[in-house]
Parts: sequence; C-alpha cells; structure tokens
Amino acid sequence: MSYVLTEEQQFLKDSAKDLFKKAPVSMIRDLRDGDDEQGYSTELWQQMVEMGYPGIVVSEASGGMDFGLRALGVLMEESGRSLSASPLLTVGVSAAIIEKYGSTDQKAHLATICEQGTVVALALQEGNFYKPEHSDIVAKKEGDTYMLSGVKDMVADAHAASSFIVTANSEEGVTAFLIGKEAVGLSMDKEFMMDSRYYSKLKLENVSVPSSSILGSAGKGKKVANDVTNMANALIANELVGVMSEAFDRTVAYLKERRQFEKEIGSFQALQHRAADLYGEIEIARSLAIKALDALDEEDFMAPAICSMAKAKCVKVSQLATNEGVQMFGGIGMTDDEEIGFFMKRARVASQQYGGYAYHVDRFATMNGY
Repeated sequence: MSYVLTEEQQFLKDSAKDLFKKAPVSMIRDLRDGDDEQGYSTELWQQMVEMGYPGIVVSEASGGMDFGLRALGVLMEESGRSLSASPLLTVGVSAAIIEKYGSTDQKAHLATICEQGTVVALALQEGNFYKPEHSDIVAKKEGDTYMLSGVKDMVADAHAASSFIVTANSEEGVTAFLIGKEAVGLSMDKEFMMDSRYYSKLKLENVSVPSSSILGSAGKGKKVANDVTNMANALIANELVGVMSEAFDRTVAYLKERRQFEKEIGSFQALQHRAADLYGEIEIARSLAIKALDALDEEDFMAPAICSMAKAKCVKVSQLATNEGVQMFGGIGMTDDEEIGFFMKRARVASQQYGGYAYHVDRFATMNGY
C-alpha cells in the first residue's frame, strides 16, 4: 500500500478540488433552506458526469475509465471535504455491481450510467439495522417471473434513480434483482435526513419482474450484497476521511483566531494535546481507508475484513473529530451560524449507511474467528 498517488489519481484529485470549490458547504445550507426537491445540485452532478466520474470504475470496454476504486476513493474524500451532495457513491458501486454480475442486456445500463449519469439505487437495508445477508422481501416464483413484496429502508438517491438493485428471498435463497422504476407496484416515500440529503423507503407490492432481471444467478444474492457492503463502506470510509480532515483543519484555524484571557486558545497546552491526538487518529483512519480500496482493487482475500475495519475506525474518528470541532468552536459551534455542525451531521448519517460501527466490528470479529 502506498500513500503516493499515481499521475492519473493526482489529476483526479486536483480536478475534484477545483470542481468542489464551486460547491462549498454553504450550498448544502442553500439546498436545505430552499427545500430543494433533488437534494443535490443537478448542475454540479452534470459537471461530474462530463468529467467522467460515474464511469471511474467501469472498464473501458463498457464505456468507463477503468481507474479502479482507489481513484473513486480520491473523489469521495474531496467530496467529503466540501460535503458535496451527489449520487456519486451510489452510481459508482451500482455500476461496478452491474458490470460484474449483469447479463449482456443488463450491462447495457453501463453506457447511460457513464455518459449520462443515470442513477441505479442500492436497496439492501430492511428495518433499522443493516443485515444484507438476510431479506424479508418475498420473491415468489411464478413460471418465468417473480412477484416481489416487502419494504426496503434507507435507500439513498432513490428519488433520482431510473432503476434499483434489490435483494429478496426467493425459493433458491437470497437473490438480487435489477428493477426499473416504472415497475407496477413499486413506490417510495422520500425522507429528509439531518445531513440535508434524501433517503427513501422503497415499497414493493406484488411487483412482477422476469427472471432475466436477476443479477448473477438465483440464490446468489449474498455475494452481490457482500460486494456492495465492501465497496460502499470502503468508499464511505474515504468520504469520512475528507469530513474529519476538513473539520480538523477548520478547528485548528479557529484555535489560532479565538482569544480568551488575552491569548489565542490554540496556545493552551491542553487543546494542543487534544489536537495532536486527533491528528494521529485521522492519519491512522486515512491509512485504513486507503488500504481497504487497495485490497478491493487487488482482490485481496482479506478485503471484506479490511473494509469493515476501515469503516469502523473511520466512524469512531469522524465522530471524535466533529465532536471536538463543535466543542472547540464553543457555543457558536452549536448554532447554525457556523458550518462545523454540518460536518457532524454528515458524519453521523454516513456512519450508519451500509452498517454502523457495531455491525462492522462484529463482521470483522466473525471473519477472524471470534
């Protein structure tokens, strides 16, 4: 593993920095206060599409850039620094899943994903807890079709999606389906979360889909769910590195400005020690987040455990970094006047996506024989 970026990855990082300067944290405030129906800037997303971001992990043969998950992680970290809301995570993971498991017809979606930024949402969670290896969605087989009934929760970007990757329990076992939004019986309730983004409850009421909509093969949905879990959490870990790094930088800058007892509070040794400890924790989290993506790109057999380890560590450190930020800003840090609170809110929601701290600690322990 290396901290050093390749020339292509450095180019992506620089281009992302320039792009996300156009989407400062204040944009999240504007989207929230303006009750924006999309929850993200369509103009910004279109610019990301034009720069090829949706096809970062897709092979060149399928119309993508084939830069790997490490490159997508670079973009996620930069988006975390500016808290830029977009379907980049959802699109990146779903594209990788479709290319790996999709049939020839299903892979036709990749062209529109890469060229137009078409969103394919990931519907795995049911209820309040993330348990992708299980599903209470019933997929009843009737000839060459399946009838799906049940509810999926916390589906990111569902309101903007053209189709969904849905796991359900068929007679063969857990099975993954690619279902278009136009399917009869499919509906959703959009919910606005504290990170100023939309997540939906996806409802399926006797949704009839042909067997050709199965991703991979019937009864092999756990493999699909496992891959989604690994990729999504490794990418979220890198986003959280961006969140915690920016929160730390803003906090240190404020410590150099705020004065008490006629001195900058940054000169107080107790705060210096806390900042130094936090810096060390952030660097450890960063190394784990990078290691997770490298492990996936290299198809390391330990990749699932490393991804869970990275997510768990980044959840804890992002919580610490944003808590420290709000506290060191003082009373004003608790108000909506300062932007530091937005970092805390995004960290809390991102920490729960695709499994929270307890889920990933347990997953890591189980994989290591505990």
